[in-house]
Amino acid sequence: MNRLCDVEPRVMDDEMLKLAVGEQGPRDEAGQLAKQEGILFKDVLSLQLDFQNILRIDNLWQFENLRKLQLDNNIIEKIEGLENLTHLVWLDLSFNNIEAIEGLDTLVNLEDLSLFNNRISKIDSLDALVKLQVLSLGNNQIGNMTNIIYLRRFKDLRTLSLSGNPVAEAEDYRTFICAYLPDLVYLDFQRIDDHMKELAEMKHQCSVDELKHQESLMQAQLEEEQARWEELEGHKAAFVEHLNGPFLFDSMYAEDVEGSQLSHLPGVGELVQTYKDKFVIICLNIFKFGMKQQEKRKAELDTFMGCVQEAIQEKQEQGKHEIAKFEEKHLLTLSSIRDESELTNFEIKMAEHSENITELVNVLMTLEMQLVEQLEETINMFERNIIDLVGLFVENVQSLMAQCRDLENHHHEKLLEIAISTREKIVKGELDEDLPDAVRAAPRGRQEWPLPHRGQPPPGVPGSPRPLSGAGGVLQAGTSSSDSAACQGPRQSPGQWKGGRASSNTQTQGEVTFPSLKADPKSPPGSRLTDHLAVVEFLTQGSGVCDTSLRTGTCRKGGPDVNGSSLLTKTRSLTQSGPHTTSTS
Repeated sequence: MNRLCDVEPRVMDDEMLKLAVGEQGPRDEAGQLAKQEGILFKDVLSLQLDFQNILRIDNLWQFENLRKLQLDNNIIEKIEGLENLTHLVWLDLSFNNIEAIEGLDTLVNLEDLSLFNNRISKIDSLDALVKLQVLSLGNNQIGNMTNIIYLRRFKDLRTLSLSGNPVAEAEDYRTFICAYLPDLVYLDFQRIDDHMKELAEMKHQCSVDELKHQESLMQAQLEEEQARWEELEGHKAAFVEHLNGPFLFDSMYAEDVEGSQLSHLPGVGELVQTYKDKFVIICLNIFKFGMKQQEKRKAELDTFMGCVQEAIQEKQEQGKHEIAKFEEKHLLTLSSIRDESELTNFEIKMAEHSENITELVNVLMTLEMQLVEQLEETINMFERNIIDLVGLFVENVQSLMAQCRDLENHHHEKLLEIAISTREKIVKGELDEDLPDAVRAAPRGRQEWPLPHRGQPPPGVPGSPRPLSGAGGVLQAGTSSSDSAACQGPRQSPGQWKGGRASSNTQTQGEVTFPSLKADPKSPPGSRLTDHLAVVEFLTQGSGVCDTSLRTGTCRKGGPDVNGSSLLTKTRSLTQSGPHTTSTS
Protein backbone atom coordinates (compact mmCIF):
# COMPACT_ATOMS: atom_id res chain seq x y z
CA MET A 1 0.00 0.00 0.00
CA ASN A 2 2.88 2.37 0.66
CA ARG A 3 4.43 3.45 -2.58
CA LEU A 4 8.14 4.24 -2.50
CA CYS A 5 9.27 6.84 -4.99
CA ASP A 6 12.44 5.70 -6.69
CA VAL A 7 12.42 8.63 -9.09
CA GLU A 8 12.54 12.35 -8.56
CA PRO A 9 9.13 13.95 -7.80
CA ARG A 10 7.75 16.26 -10.45
CA VAL A 11 5.89 19.55 -10.21
CA MET A 12 2.66 20.34 -12.05
CA ASP A 13 3.89 23.34 -14.04
CA ASP A 14 2.59 24.95 -17.23
CA GLU A 15 4.94 22.92 -19.40
CA MET A 16 3.56 19.61 -18.10
CA LEU A 17 -0.04 20.82 -18.47
CA LYS A 18 0.47 22.11 -22.02
CA LEU A 19 2.11 18.87 -23.06
CA ALA A 20 -0.72 16.81 -21.57
CA VAL A 21 -3.39 18.97 -23.20
CA GLY A 22 -1.62 18.77 -26.56
CA GLU A 23 -1.28 15.00 -26.45
CA GLN A 24 -4.91 14.51 -25.47
CA GLY A 25 -6.28 17.13 -27.86
CA PRO A 26 -7.82 16.68 -31.32
CA ARG A 27 -5.95 14.89 -34.13
CA ASP A 28 -5.44 15.41 -37.88
CA GLU A 29 -6.18 18.87 -39.25
CA ALA A 30 -8.09 19.99 -36.16
CA GLY A 31 -5.13 18.99 -34.01
CA GLN A 32 -2.67 20.87 -36.20
CA LEU A 33 -4.84 23.98 -36.10
CA ALA A 34 -5.20 23.72 -32.32
CA LYS A 35 -1.43 23.45 -31.88
CA GLN A 36 -0.90 26.52 -34.06
CA GLU A 37 -3.49 28.70 -32.35
CA GLY A 38 -3.04 27.19 -28.88
CA ILE A 39 -5.64 25.53 -26.68
CA LEU A 40 -7.05 27.55 -23.81
CA PHE A 41 -7.03 25.66 -20.52
CA LYS A 42 -10.53 26.89 -19.74
CA ASP A 43 -11.86 25.00 -22.77
CA VAL A 44 -10.40 21.64 -21.68
CA LEU A 45 -13.01 19.17 -20.40
CA SER A 46 -10.81 16.14 -19.66
CA LEU A 47 -7.24 15.95 -18.35
CA GLN A 48 -5.11 12.84 -17.81
CA LEU A 49 -2.01 13.15 -15.59
CA ASP A 50 -1.37 9.59 -14.43
CA PHE A 51 2.12 8.04 -13.96
CA GLN A 52 3.80 11.45 -13.79
CA ASN A 53 5.37 11.15 -10.30
CA ILE A 54 3.45 14.24 -9.23
CA LEU A 55 4.03 15.10 -5.58
CA ARG A 56 1.63 18.04 -5.24
CA ILE A 57 -1.54 19.11 -7.07
CA ASP A 58 -1.04 22.64 -8.36
CA ASN A 59 -1.69 25.09 -11.25
CA LEU A 60 -5.13 23.69 -12.11
CA TRP A 61 -7.02 26.92 -11.44
CA GLN A 62 -7.25 27.73 -15.17
CA PHE A 63 -9.18 24.51 -15.94
CA GLU A 64 -12.43 26.03 -14.70
CA ASN A 65 -14.65 23.91 -16.98
CA LEU A 66 -12.86 20.60 -16.43
CA ARG A 67 -15.22 17.61 -16.07
CA LYS A 68 -12.81 14.68 -15.75
CA LEU A 69 -9.43 14.62 -13.96
CA GLN A 70 -7.16 11.59 -13.75
CA LEU A 71 -4.31 11.81 -11.21
CA ASP A 72 -3.84 8.14 -10.37
CA ASN A 73 -0.45 6.40 -9.93
CA ASN A 74 1.44 9.39 -8.62
CA ILE A 75 2.98 10.16 -5.23
CA ILE A 76 0.45 12.78 -4.11
CA GLU A 77 0.29 13.11 -0.32
CA LYS A 78 -2.50 15.69 0.11
CA ILE A 79 -5.70 16.59 -1.73
CA GLU A 80 -5.43 20.27 -2.57
CA GLY A 81 -5.52 22.76 -5.44
CA LEU A 82 -8.96 21.68 -6.68
CA GLU A 83 -10.95 24.68 -5.43
CA ASN A 84 -11.73 26.12 -8.88
CA LEU A 85 -12.78 22.84 -10.50
CA THR A 86 -16.43 23.27 -9.54
CA HIS A 87 -17.68 21.50 -12.68
CA LEU A 88 -15.66 18.35 -12.01
CA VAL A 89 -17.75 15.16 -12.30
CA TRP A 90 -15.10 12.40 -12.29
CA LEU A 91 -11.95 12.38 -10.13
CA ASP A 92 -9.38 9.59 -9.88
CA LEU A 93 -6.78 9.85 -7.09
CA SER A 94 -6.10 6.14 -6.71
CA PHE A 95 -2.62 4.71 -6.09
CA ASN A 96 -1.18 7.71 -4.25
CA ASN A 97 0.03 8.40 -0.70
CA ILE A 98 -3.03 10.33 0.55
CA GLU A 99 -3.68 9.98 4.29
CA ALA A 100 -6.83 12.08 4.79
CA ILE A 101 -9.89 13.07 2.76
CA GLU A 102 -9.89 16.85 2.42
CA GLY A 103 -9.93 19.70 -0.10
CA LEU A 104 -13.17 18.60 -1.80
CA ASP A 105 -15.55 21.21 -0.36
CA THR A 106 -16.17 23.02 -3.68
CA LEU A 107 -16.67 19.94 -5.86
CA VAL A 108 -20.46 19.99 -5.55
CA ASN A 109 -20.99 18.31 -8.93
CA LEU A 110 -18.67 15.35 -8.33
CA GLU A 111 -20.35 11.99 -9.00
CA ASP A 112 -17.45 9.52 -9.21
CA LEU A 113 -14.54 9.58 -6.72
CA SER A 114 -11.74 7.01 -6.58
CA LEU A 115 -9.32 6.98 -3.66
CA PHE A 116 -8.34 3.34 -4.08
CA ASN A 117 -4.98 2.21 -2.67
CA ASN A 118 -4.01 5.12 -0.42
CA ARG A 119 -3.41 5.52 3.33
CA ILE A 120 -6.84 6.76 4.39
CA SER A 121 -8.05 5.62 7.84
CA LYS A 122 -11.30 7.59 8.23
CA ILE A 123 -14.25 8.40 5.97
CA ASP A 124 -15.17 12.08 6.40
CA SER A 125 -15.06 15.56 4.79
CA LEU A 126 -17.31 14.48 1.92
CA ASP A 127 -20.38 16.51 2.94
CA ALA A 128 -20.24 18.81 -0.10
CA LEU A 129 -20.45 15.90 -2.57
CA VAL A 130 -24.25 15.78 -2.60
CA LYS A 131 -24.32 14.15 -6.06
CA LEU A 132 -21.86 11.35 -5.25
CA GLN A 133 -22.81 8.04 -6.90
CA VAL A 134 -19.59 6.00 -6.98
CA LEU A 135 -17.01 5.88 -4.17
CA SER A 136 -13.92 3.66 -4.26
CA LEU A 137 -12.00 3.38 -0.99
CA GLY A 138 -10.50 -0.09 -1.35
CA ASN A 139 -6.98 -0.93 -0.14
CA ASN A 140 -6.84 1.73 2.57
CA GLN A 141 -6.63 1.62 6.38
CA ILE A 142 -10.29 2.01 7.37
CA GLY A 143 -10.92 -0.12 10.47
CA ASN A 144 -14.00 1.35 12.19
CA MET A 145 -17.25 -0.26 11.05
CA THR A 146 -19.44 2.52 12.44
CA ASN A 147 -17.57 5.00 10.23
CA ILE A 148 -19.53 3.56 7.29
CA ILE A 149 -22.74 5.03 8.76
CA TYR A 150 -21.39 8.44 7.68
CA LEU A 151 -22.21 7.48 4.08
CA ARG A 152 -25.97 7.36 4.78
CA ARG A 153 -26.21 11.07 3.99
CA PHE A 154 -25.40 10.45 0.32
CA LYS A 155 -28.80 9.53 -1.07
CA ASP A 156 -27.50 8.95 -4.63
CA LEU A 157 -24.65 6.60 -3.65
CA ARG A 158 -25.04 3.33 -5.57
CA THR A 159 -21.52 1.85 -5.79
CA LEU A 160 -19.08 1.41 -2.90
CA SER A 161 -15.72 -0.35 -2.71
CA LEU A 162 -14.10 -1.10 0.66
CA SER A 163 -12.27 -4.36 -0.03
CA GLY A 164 -8.71 -4.49 1.22
CA ASN A 165 -9.48 -2.49 4.38
CA PRO A 166 -9.37 -3.96 7.91
CA VAL A 167 -13.10 -3.34 8.16
CA ALA A 168 -13.75 -5.77 5.31
CA GLU A 169 -12.42 -8.65 7.41
CA ALA A 170 -15.30 -8.42 9.89
CA GLU A 171 -17.77 -11.33 9.92
CA ASP A 172 -20.91 -9.23 9.35
CA TYR A 173 -19.19 -6.77 6.99
CA ARG A 174 -21.55 -7.20 4.05
CA THR A 175 -24.77 -7.47 6.08
CA PHE A 176 -23.84 -4.35 8.10
CA ILE A 177 -23.25 -2.28 4.99
CA CYS A 178 -26.38 -3.57 3.27
CA ALA A 179 -28.46 -2.77 6.38
CA TYR A 180 -27.19 0.74 6.92
CA LEU A 181 -26.88 1.63 3.21
CA PRO A 182 -30.10 0.16 1.82
CA ASP A 183 -29.94 2.09 -1.49
CA LEU A 184 -26.56 0.61 -2.39
CA VAL A 185 -26.54 -1.51 -5.59
CA TYR A 186 -22.90 -2.63 -5.87
CA LEU A 187 -20.53 -3.48 -3.04
CA ASP A 188 -16.90 -4.31 -3.86
CA PHE A 189 -17.81 -4.59 -7.55
CA GLN A 190 -20.50 -7.21 -6.85
CA ARG A 191 -24.22 -6.65 -7.16
CA ILE A 192 -26.17 -6.93 -3.90
CA ASP A 193 -29.00 -9.45 -4.31
CA ASP A 194 -32.40 -9.30 -2.60
CA HIS A 195 -31.62 -12.20 -0.28
CA MET A 196 -28.63 -10.34 1.17
CA LYS A 197 -30.76 -7.23 1.70
CA GLU A 198 -33.47 -9.20 3.54
CA LEU A 199 -30.92 -10.94 5.74
CA ALA A 200 -29.21 -7.65 6.60
CA GLU A 201 -32.52 -5.98 7.43
CA MET A 202 -33.54 -8.77 9.81
CA LYS A 203 -30.18 -8.83 11.58
CA HIS A 204 -29.82 -5.07 12.16
CA GLN A 205 -33.45 -3.96 12.23
CA CYS A 206 -33.50 -2.62 15.80
CA SER A 207 -30.33 -0.57 15.53
CA VAL A 208 -31.31 0.76 12.10
CA ASP A 209 -34.76 1.80 13.35
CA GLU A 210 -33.19 3.66 16.27
CA LEU A 211 -30.77 5.36 13.90
CA LYS A 212 -33.63 6.39 11.61
CA HIS A 213 -35.44 7.90 14.58
CA GLN A 214 -32.38 9.93 15.55
CA GLU A 215 -31.92 11.05 11.96
CA SER A 216 -35.54 12.17 11.76
CA LEU A 217 -35.13 14.23 14.93
CA MET A 218 -31.94 15.81 13.61
CA GLN A 219 -33.61 16.54 10.29
CA ALA A 220 -36.55 18.18 12.04
CA GLN A 221 -34.14 20.28 14.09
CA LEU A 222 -32.24 21.33 10.97
CA GLU A 223 -35.46 22.28 9.22
CA GLU A 224 -36.56 24.27 12.25
CA GLU A 225 -33.25 26.13 12.38
CA GLN A 226 -33.46 26.79 8.66
CA ALA A 227 -36.97 28.15 9.04
CA ARG A 228 -35.85 30.42 11.89
CA TRP A 229 -32.91 31.65 9.83
CA GLU A 230 -35.15 32.41 6.85
CA GLU A 231 -37.63 34.18 9.12
CA LEU A 232 -34.85 36.27 10.66
CA GLU A 233 -33.56 37.19 7.20
CA GLY A 234 -37.06 38.36 6.31
CA HIS A 235 -37.19 40.48 9.45
CA LYS A 236 -33.77 41.95 8.63
CA ALA A 237 -34.99 42.87 5.16
CA ALA A 238 -37.85 44.73 6.87
CA PHE A 239 -35.43 46.37 9.38
CA VAL A 240 -37.41 44.99 12.34
CA GLU A 241 -35.32 42.00 13.45
CA HIS A 242 -35.79 40.95 17.10
CA LEU A 243 -38.69 43.38 17.59
CA ASN A 244 -41.40 40.72 17.72
CA GLY A 245 -40.78 39.99 21.39
CA PRO A 246 -38.95 41.16 24.53
CA PHE A 247 -35.48 40.74 22.98
CA LEU A 248 -34.74 44.49 22.78
CA PHE A 249 -35.90 45.14 26.35
CA ASP A 250 -34.02 42.14 27.75
CA SER A 251 -30.84 43.10 25.90
CA MET A 252 -30.94 46.56 27.52
CA TYR A 253 -31.05 45.02 30.99
CA ALA A 254 -28.88 41.96 30.30
CA GLU A 255 -25.72 43.36 31.91
CA ASP A 256 -27.32 46.00 34.14
CA VAL A 257 -26.10 44.97 37.61
CA GLU A 258 -27.43 48.16 39.21
CA GLY A 259 -30.87 47.57 37.71
CA SER A 260 -31.02 44.07 39.16
CA GLN A 261 -30.10 45.48 42.59
CA LEU A 262 -32.81 48.13 42.41
CA SER A 263 -35.35 45.43 41.60
CA HIS A 264 -35.19 44.44 45.31
CA LEU A 265 -36.76 47.75 46.34
CA PRO A 266 -40.44 47.53 47.30
CA GLY A 267 -42.66 47.85 44.23
CA VAL A 268 -39.81 48.03 41.71
CA GLY A 269 -40.40 44.49 40.40
CA GLU A 270 -44.00 45.26 39.48
CA LEU A 271 -42.95 48.63 38.06
CA VAL A 272 -40.31 47.06 35.79
CA GLN A 273 -42.73 44.38 34.62
CA THR A 274 -45.32 47.01 33.72
CA TYR A 275 -42.63 48.98 31.90
CA LYS A 276 -41.56 45.83 30.03
CA ASP A 277 -45.10 44.90 29.00
CA LYS A 278 -45.79 48.35 27.57
CA PHE A 279 -42.37 48.52 25.92
CA VAL A 280 -42.89 45.14 24.23
CA ILE A 281 -46.29 46.27 22.93
CA ILE A 282 -44.63 49.26 21.24
CA CYS A 283 -41.94 46.97 19.78
CA LEU A 284 -44.65 44.68 18.41
CA ASN A 285 -46.36 47.66 16.80
CA ILE A 286 -43.09 48.63 15.15
CA PHE A 287 -42.61 45.04 14.01
CA LYS A 288 -46.08 44.71 12.50
CA PHE A 289 -45.87 48.05 10.74
CA GLY A 290 -42.39 47.22 9.42
CA MET A 291 -43.54 43.88 8.00
CA LYS A 292 -46.50 45.53 6.27
CA GLN A 293 -44.25 48.16 4.77
CA GLN A 294 -41.82 45.47 3.63
CA GLU A 295 -44.67 43.74 1.77
CA LYS A 296 -45.51 47.01 0.06
CA ARG A 297 -41.87 47.56 -0.91
CA LYS A 298 -41.64 44.01 -2.20
CA ALA A 299 -44.80 44.47 -4.26
CA GLU A 300 -43.40 47.72 -5.63
CA LEU A 301 -40.15 45.95 -6.55
CA ASP A 302 -42.01 43.11 -8.26
CA THR A 303 -44.05 45.61 -10.25
CA PHE A 304 -40.88 47.45 -11.25
CA MET A 305 -39.11 44.28 -12.38
CA GLY A 306 -42.22 43.20 -14.30
CA CYS A 307 -42.36 46.54 -16.12
CA VAL A 308 -38.66 46.32 -16.99
CA GLN A 309 -38.94 42.78 -18.36
CA GLU A 310 -42.08 43.65 -20.30
CA ALA A 311 -40.44 46.69 -21.89
CA ILE A 312 -37.31 44.72 -22.83
CA GLN A 313 -39.33 41.85 -24.27
CA GLU A 314 -41.50 44.23 -26.31
CA LYS A 315 -38.52 45.98 -27.89
CA GLN A 316 -36.80 42.65 -28.53
CA GLU A 317 -39.83 41.38 -30.41
CA GLN A 318 -39.95 44.54 -32.51
CA GLY A 319 -36.24 44.25 -33.23
CA LYS A 320 -36.61 40.57 -34.28
CA HIS A 321 -39.47 41.53 -36.58
CA GLU A 322 -37.39 44.24 -38.28
CA ILE A 323 -34.42 41.87 -38.68
CA ALA A 324 -36.67 39.17 -40.21
CA LYS A 325 -38.03 41.67 -42.75
CA PHE A 326 -34.50 42.73 -43.63
CA GLU A 327 -33.33 39.13 -44.08
CA GLU A 328 -36.13 38.38 -46.56
CA LYS A 329 -35.28 41.48 -48.55
CA HIS A 330 -31.57 40.77 -48.15
CA LEU A 331 -31.83 37.34 -49.80
CA LEU A 332 -33.64 38.79 -52.80
CA THR A 333 -31.11 41.59 -53.10
CA LEU A 334 -28.13 39.21 -52.97
CA SER A 335 -29.72 37.02 -55.65
CA SER A 336 -30.25 39.98 -57.97
CA ILE A 337 -26.71 41.23 -57.34
CA ARG A 338 -25.25 37.84 -58.29
CA ASP A 339 -27.26 37.80 -61.52
CA GLU A 340 -26.32 41.34 -62.50
CA SER A 341 -23.71 41.48 -65.26
CA GLU A 342 -23.49 45.22 -65.88
CA LEU A 343 -21.18 47.15 -63.62
CA THR A 344 -23.43 50.23 -63.39
CA ASN A 345 -26.49 48.29 -62.27
CA PHE A 346 -24.31 46.26 -59.90
CA GLU A 347 -23.07 49.43 -58.18
CA ILE A 348 -26.62 50.81 -57.96
CA LYS A 349 -27.90 47.65 -56.29
CA MET A 350 -24.96 47.59 -53.89
CA ALA A 351 -25.71 51.19 -52.91
CA GLU A 352 -29.38 50.31 -52.35
CA HIS A 353 -28.35 47.35 -50.24
CA SER A 354 -26.06 49.55 -48.16
CA GLU A 355 -28.97 51.95 -47.62
CA ASN A 356 -31.13 49.06 -46.44
CA ILE A 357 -28.46 48.03 -43.94
CA THR A 358 -28.17 51.62 -42.69
CA GLU A 359 -31.95 51.82 -42.39
CA LEU A 360 -32.00 48.62 -40.31
CA VAL A 361 -29.28 49.98 -38.03
CA ASN A 362 -31.25 53.21 -37.54
CA VAL A 363 -34.43 51.30 -36.73
CA LEU A 364 -32.64 49.14 -34.16
CA MET A 365 -30.97 52.17 -32.60
CA THR A 366 -34.36 53.92 -32.40
CA LEU A 367 -35.84 50.93 -30.61
CA GLU A 368 -32.92 50.93 -28.22
CA MET A 369 -33.28 54.64 -27.43
CA GLN A 370 -37.02 54.19 -26.87
CA LEU A 371 -36.24 51.36 -24.47
CA VAL A 372 -33.71 53.49 -22.59
CA GLU A 373 -36.20 56.35 -22.22
CA GLN A 374 -38.92 53.98 -21.07
CA LEU A 375 -36.62 52.38 -18.52
CA GLU A 376 -35.47 55.75 -17.21
CA GLU A 377 -39.08 56.80 -16.66
CA THR A 378 -39.85 53.51 -14.93
CA ILE A 379 -36.78 53.80 -12.71
CA ASN A 380 -37.66 57.37 -11.70
CA MET A 381 -41.19 56.35 -10.81
CA PHE A 382 -39.91 53.37 -8.82
CA GLU A 383 -37.44 55.58 -6.97
CA ARG A 384 -40.16 58.08 -6.02
CA ASN A 385 -42.45 55.33 -4.75
CA ILE A 386 -39.70 53.70 -2.71
CA ILE A 387 -38.68 57.05 -1.19
CA ASP A 388 -42.30 57.67 -0.17
CA LEU A 389 -42.60 54.23 1.39
CA VAL A 390 -39.32 54.53 3.26
CA GLY A 391 -40.19 58.04 4.45
CA LEU A 392 -43.53 56.83 5.78
CA PHE A 393 -41.83 53.92 7.53
CA VAL A 394 -39.21 56.15 9.18
CA GLU A 395 -41.79 58.71 10.24
CA ASN A 396 -44.02 56.14 11.93
CA VAL A 397 -41.11 54.37 13.60
CA GLN A 398 -39.86 57.67 14.98
CA SER A 399 -43.31 58.33 16.40
CA LEU A 400 -43.36 54.90 18.07
CA MET A 401 -39.85 55.37 19.42
CA ALA A 402 -40.97 58.67 20.92
CA GLN A 403 -43.57 56.66 22.81
CA CYS A 404 -40.75 54.46 24.09
CA ARG A 405 -38.92 57.55 25.35
CA ASP A 406 -42.03 58.86 27.08
CA LEU A 407 -42.60 55.46 28.64
CA GLU A 408 -38.99 55.39 29.79
CA ASN A 409 -39.21 58.86 31.34
CA HIS A 410 -42.36 57.87 33.20
CA HIS A 411 -40.65 54.73 34.48
CA HIS A 412 -37.65 56.82 35.53
CA GLU A 413 -39.80 59.18 37.57
CA LYS A 414 -41.69 56.36 39.29
CA LEU A 415 -38.47 54.55 40.12
CA LEU A 416 -37.02 57.74 41.53
CA GLU A 417 -40.03 58.19 43.79
CA ILE A 418 -39.65 54.63 45.09
CA ALA A 419 -35.92 55.14 45.69
CA ILE A 420 -36.45 58.36 47.67
CA SER A 421 -39.32 56.88 49.64
CA THR A 422 -37.31 53.75 50.47
CA ARG A 423 -34.35 55.84 51.57
CA GLU A 424 -36.50 57.86 53.94
CA LYS A 425 -38.01 54.69 55.40
CA ILE A 426 -34.53 53.23 55.95
CA VAL A 427 -33.38 56.36 57.74
CA LYS A 428 -36.49 56.41 59.95
CA GLY A 429 -36.32 52.65 60.55
CA GLU A 430 -39.80 52.15 59.09
CA LEU A 431 -38.81 49.72 56.31
CA ASP A 432 -40.22 46.26 56.94
CA GLU A 433 -38.67 44.55 53.92
CA ASP A 434 -35.27 42.92 54.33
CA LEU A 435 -33.09 44.40 51.58
CA PRO A 436 -29.80 42.80 50.47
CA ASP A 437 -26.61 44.45 51.66
CA ALA A 438 -25.71 45.32 48.05
CA VAL A 439 -28.82 47.50 47.89
CA ARG A 440 -28.34 49.08 51.31
CA ALA A 441 -24.67 49.88 50.63
CA ALA A 442 -23.78 52.50 48.06
CA PRO A 443 -21.27 51.32 45.42
CA ARG A 444 -17.68 52.38 45.98
CA GLY A 445 -14.99 53.49 43.64
CA ARG A 446 -17.45 54.86 41.05
CA GLN A 447 -15.38 57.60 39.48
CA GLU A 448 -17.80 57.76 36.56
CA TRP A 449 -20.51 59.25 38.81
CA PRO A 450 -19.22 62.71 39.87
CA LEU A 451 -21.85 63.19 42.58
CA PRO A 452 -21.50 65.01 45.96
CA HIS A 453 -22.17 63.33 49.29
CA ARG A 454 -24.97 64.41 51.48
CA GLY A 455 -23.31 65.72 54.63
CA GLN A 456 -26.26 65.98 57.03
CA PRO A 457 -27.41 63.96 60.03
CA PRO A 458 -30.55 61.90 59.66
CA PRO A 459 -33.98 63.18 60.75
CA GLY A 460 -34.36 63.38 64.51
CA VAL A 461 -30.78 64.61 65.01
CA PRO A 462 -30.11 68.35 65.48
CA GLY A 463 -29.24 69.89 62.16
CA SER A 464 -31.29 67.39 60.19
CA PRO A 465 -32.39 68.53 56.74
CA ARG A 466 -35.91 69.34 55.67
CA PRO A 467 -37.63 66.84 53.35
CA LEU A 468 -36.99 67.13 49.66
CA SER A 469 -39.50 69.38 47.97
CA GLY A 470 -38.89 68.36 44.37
CA ALA A 471 -37.09 66.05 41.98
CA GLY A 472 -34.02 68.24 41.91
CA GLY A 473 -32.63 71.38 43.48
CA VAL A 474 -30.86 72.38 46.70
CA LEU A 475 -30.84 70.31 49.88
CA GLN A 476 -30.50 72.64 52.90
CA ALA A 477 -27.64 71.69 55.17
CA GLY A 478 -28.97 72.94 58.52
CA THR A 479 -32.42 73.86 59.71
CA SER A 480 -32.16 74.12 63.49
CA SER A 481 -31.89 77.50 65.21
CA SER A 482 -28.50 76.62 66.66
CA ASP A 483 -26.75 76.33 63.35
CA SER A 484 -28.96 78.29 60.98
CA ALA A 485 -26.53 81.15 60.77
CA ALA A 486 -23.64 78.86 59.96
CA CYS A 487 -25.60 77.38 57.14
CA GLN A 488 -25.90 80.59 55.21
CA GLY A 489 -23.84 80.83 52.09
CA PRO A 490 -24.03 81.59 48.38
CA ARG A 491 -26.58 79.39 46.62
CA GLN A 492 -25.61 77.56 43.48
CA SER A 493 -27.98 76.64 40.67
CA PRO A 494 -28.77 72.93 40.60
CA GLY A 495 -26.78 70.79 38.18
CA GLN A 496 -28.49 69.31 35.16
CA TRP A 497 -28.74 65.53 34.97
CA LYS A 498 -27.66 64.27 31.55
CA GLY A 499 -26.76 60.75 30.56
CA GLY A 500 -25.99 59.65 34.12
CA ARG A 501 -23.59 62.53 34.91
CA ALA A 502 -23.91 65.90 36.55
CA SER A 503 -23.09 68.85 34.32
CA SER A 504 -22.07 71.04 37.26
CA ASN A 505 -19.06 70.56 39.53
CA THR A 506 -19.65 73.55 41.83
CA GLN A 507 -19.12 73.57 45.60
CA THR A 508 -21.35 75.19 48.17
CA GLN A 509 -20.88 76.41 51.70
CA GLY A 510 -23.52 75.45 54.21
CA GLU A 511 -25.60 73.58 51.65
CA VAL A 512 -25.22 70.71 49.26
CA THR A 513 -26.10 71.06 45.59
CA PHE A 514 -27.06 67.86 43.84
CA PRO A 515 -27.92 67.25 40.23
CA SER A 516 -31.38 67.74 38.89
CA LEU A 517 -33.08 64.46 38.02
CA LYS A 518 -34.73 65.70 34.88
CA ALA A 519 -34.44 63.00 32.22
CA ASP A 520 -32.52 63.78 29.08
CA PRO A 521 -34.74 62.76 26.12
CA LYS A 522 -31.63 62.08 24.03
CA SER A 523 -30.40 59.38 26.39
CA PRO A 524 -30.71 55.86 24.91
CA PRO A 525 -33.42 53.56 26.28
CA GLY A 526 -32.26 51.57 29.27
CA SER A 527 -29.66 54.07 30.45
CA ARG A 528 -31.89 55.37 33.27
CA LEU A 529 -31.42 52.40 35.59
CA THR A 530 -27.78 53.33 36.00
CA ASP A 531 -28.94 56.91 36.64
CA HIS A 532 -31.33 55.61 39.29
CA LEU A 533 -28.56 53.84 41.15
CA ALA A 534 -26.47 56.99 41.04
CA VAL A 535 -29.41 58.86 42.64
CA VAL A 536 -29.70 56.23 45.34
CA GLU A 537 -25.94 56.40 45.80
CA PHE A 538 -26.17 60.15 46.23
CA LEU A 539 -29.04 59.92 48.69
CA THR A 540 -27.17 57.33 50.78
CA GLN A 541 -23.65 58.79 50.69
CA GLY A 542 -21.49 60.41 53.38
CA SER A 543 -22.20 62.31 56.56
CA GLY A 544 -19.96 65.30 56.04
CA VAL A 545 -20.25 68.47 54.00
CA CYS A 546 -18.72 68.16 50.53
CA ASP A 547 -15.78 70.49 50.23
CA THR A 548 -14.29 68.90 47.13
CA SER A 549 -15.32 69.08 43.52
CA LEU A 550 -18.18 66.93 42.33
CA ARG A 551 -15.71 64.94 40.26
CA THR A 552 -13.82 63.59 43.30
CA GLY A 553 -16.88 62.15 45.03
CA THR A 554 -15.35 62.43 48.56
CA CYS A 555 -16.57 64.32 51.61
CA ARG A 556 -14.87 65.57 54.73
CA LYS A 557 -16.23 66.11 58.24
CA GLY A 558 -13.62 68.12 60.07
CA GLY A 559 -10.93 65.56 59.33
CA PRO A 560 -9.69 63.12 56.70
CA ASP A 561 -11.74 62.41 53.60
CA VAL A 562 -14.42 59.78 54.10
CA ASN A 563 -15.62 57.72 51.18
CA GLY A 564 -19.25 56.63 50.97
CA SER A 565 -20.30 53.63 53.03
CA SER A 566 -23.61 51.94 53.71
CA LEU A 567 -26.49 54.13 54.91
CA LEU A 568 -27.17 51.81 57.83
CA THR A 569 -23.60 52.17 59.13
CA LYS A 570 -23.70 55.95 58.82
CA THR A 571 -27.04 56.22 60.60
CA ARG A 572 -25.84 54.07 63.51
CA SER A 573 -22.63 56.06 63.92
CA LEU A 574 -24.46 59.38 63.85
CA THR A 575 -27.06 58.20 66.35
CA GLN A 576 -24.39 56.98 68.76
CA SER A 577 -22.32 60.18 68.50
CA GLY A 578 -25.07 62.37 69.88
CA PRO A 579 -26.11 65.91 68.91
CA HIS A 580 -23.73 67.92 66.85
CA THR A 581 -23.83 70.65 64.25
CA THR A 582 -22.60 70.62 60.71
CA SER A 583 -19.40 72.53 60.07
CA THR A 584 -19.14 74.95 57.20
CA SER A 585 -16.25 76.43 55.34
